[in-house]
Amino acid sequence: MVDTQLVDGSGRRIDYVRMSVTDRCDFRCVYCMAEEMTFLPREQVLTLEEIQRLAGIFVGQGVKKIRLTGGEPLVRKGIVGLCAQIAALPGLKELVMTTNGSQLVRLAKPLADAGVQRLNISLDSLDSEKFRAITRTGDLQQVLAGIDAAREAGFKRIKLNVVVMKGRNADEVPALVDYALERGLDISFIEEMPLGNVGRSRGESFCSSDEVRATIAQRYQLIDSTESSGGPARYVRVEGYPASRIGFISPHSHNFCSTCNRVRMTAEGRLLLCLGQENSIDMRGLVRRHPTSDAPILQALGKALQHKPAHHDFSVDGEVQIVRFMNASGG
Repeated sequence: MVDTQLVDGSGRRIDYVRMSVTDRCDFRCVYCMAEEMTFLPREQVLTLEEIQRLAGIFVGQGVKKIRLTGGEPLVRKGIVGLCAQIAALPGLKELVMTTNGSQLVRLAKPLADAGVQRLNISLDSLDSEKFRAITRTGDLQQVLAGIDAAREAGFKRIKLNVVVMKGRNADEVPALVDYALERGLDISFIEEMPLGNVGRSRGESFCSSDEVRATIAQRYQLIDSTESSGGPARYVRVEGYPASRIGFISPHSHNFCSTCNRVRMTAEGRLLLCLGQENSIDMRGLVRRHPTSDAPILQALGKALQHKPAHHDFSVDGEVQIVRFMNASGG
């Protein structure tokens, strides 16, 4: 019986942890990182054993959902074995993963067999040239084949993630919805977050969730839903397509901070208490200083959560408020 829960200074229960297993990625998406990146030295990245230990500590404190992220989590050696170990933790209800889909032809079935229940797969365009322009290095056909492999692998649900940007892919919203509905997949449209200097003004490309919804509503009858996947997305259903949901993640236009139930751990073990603030705790230092005792880690964690910010301060004016890139923030 869990008699301790993670509660922050605003009284919000923390039961969802996003854990990055690497800051490395085989794509260079324009909203996530710069074209030329310097990644962390190996010794600064948490070992698989340290990630597993921290996952166990979180689950022991009432965390019910863990999402493995990156960078791209599937470029980390040993990822399938790590998934199996975390999925087996008593008390964990859901192990899920966010991926760019590039490695799914090879790894979808092993991940499902290891206990990963749901996948979020990034898909920002169905046009090969646009896809390459957004990802800088990605191969659309490889990702589409990965999505097909995931559909065959037996995951509980698969959701497509689309970061919508005017001048890049906003005109593809109807085609992306069609693609998801025809395959019985969920799809979420995400407002771009101002993390890291990616070499352009983000304000020029900002597209709000309300604009995206209005575009979709011209084509489909949308039905508001109270469903939740345990994260920040607000969902609607589509009349005539019972297998799919459309989600909107709106850090700018529909702030979801009051119900925030999550923290993020970076690949170097920095536990970010808020994506849009710099408040954090060095979990890597704690696990390495205390290899056999969890008590000091739990004490530091409980104390740090009392300083979890009440809200983030994102704006859409193109100014970068947080200098770390999204790949360094954990998905």
